[in-house]
Amino acid sequence: MTENDWHSDKLAKIVEARMKLKTRFEKQIQATPSVADPTPLGKGPANRHGMPQVPVGQTITQKWPVLDLGYHPQIPLDKWRLTIDGVVENPVVLKWDDLMALPQTEDVSDFHCVTTWSKLDMHWKGVRLLDLAALVQPKENATHILCYGYDTYTTNVALEEALKPDVLLAHTVDNQPLALEHGGPLRMITPQLYAWKGAKWIKRIEFLPMNKLGFWEERGYSNTAYPWRNDRYS
Repeated sequence: MTENDWHSDKLAKIVEARMKLKTRFEKQIQATPSVADPTPLGKGPANRHGMPQVPVGQTITQKWPVLDLGYHPQIPLDKWRLTIDGVVENPVVLKWDDLMALPQTEDVSDFHCVTTWSKLDMHWKGVRLLDLAALVQPKENATHILCYGYDTYTTNVALEEALKPDVLLAHTVDNQPLALEHGGPLRMITPQLYAWKGAKWIKRIEFLPMNKLGFWEERGYSNTAYPWRNDRYS
């Protein structure tokens, strides 16, 4: 088998596993607030998902403010690693070239910060969390992920939210490599949740059989973080 054949076979298996995951979690995904709520809280014309343009309490900004724990870890690409483990069939440790060999997705989505600003129509490129999940194959008892950053940050996401097609591990924004202060070289984005659910400088994704609180969740922020429910604090 040639190297191209090996990559083609690997990608075909990811696509097959992706479809199985979508089928497995489709009912839970359809029941999430951003899909099922009949009267979401917000203002402005309908966005691309049929929701109000911005959630309640948010103001549109053209800038992209920087919020973090006060530490910007610099990770050379040759030293960078992403561990994906927990209750999965095939735990992996990816190097940067491994990540870039996976299916790459381009998407346009909005970014809603719990501190009341929203930045609209951001152009992203990266790898879907769904495809990374397809690579490692979560076990039947997996319900959540816990994401870890190189800056020691953690945050939790339920799988029915994490597996939505607009949840990316993004390395490019607006056709430029993701800047260090915004989590470069790689951060997670969660457009249908408040942005603290997307870890910057991401280094590990742990699949869990139960919920486990992350950094801000332990400090009183919402466990679920639904913007169109004004779901900011627990």
